[in-house]
Amino acid sequence: MRAVWVVQHRFWSVVTGAEIPLNGRIGGGLLIPHPNGIVIHPDTQVGPNCLIFQQVTLGTREGKGPPVIGAHVDIGAGAKILGDVRIGAHSTIGANAVVISSFPARSKIVGIPARSVERQSDDE
Repeated sequence: MRAVWVVQHRFWSVVTGAEIPLNGRIGGGLLIPHPNGIVIHPDTQVGPNCLIFQQVTLGTREGKGPPVIGAHVDIGAGAKILGDVRIGAHSTIGANAVVISSFPARSKIVGIPARSVERQSDDE
């Protein structure tokens, strides 16, 4: 059965242009509505119930490790999260943001280089 899964994975990787490792550390409930162009480094950790849109890159930088994404993080189209950074749970990363530093939980992250525009309250 493993061979069938590997063949299916390779087929869909070619069709979508996505590079998502079979043995990656990705929590359950990952939602990828448009998988084209997504690249995830094999050592990246993605928490449960995250949302990743198209053209997102989760990778390393020179001399830095892979990112760690908390639970329930929404990552907008074209965002790049690079290097040994930690994104706290329930954060939102805007489209085309380039994240090269860590952010606490419930952050709204936008821009190049990324910055936090406000923190979400517990009431949201």
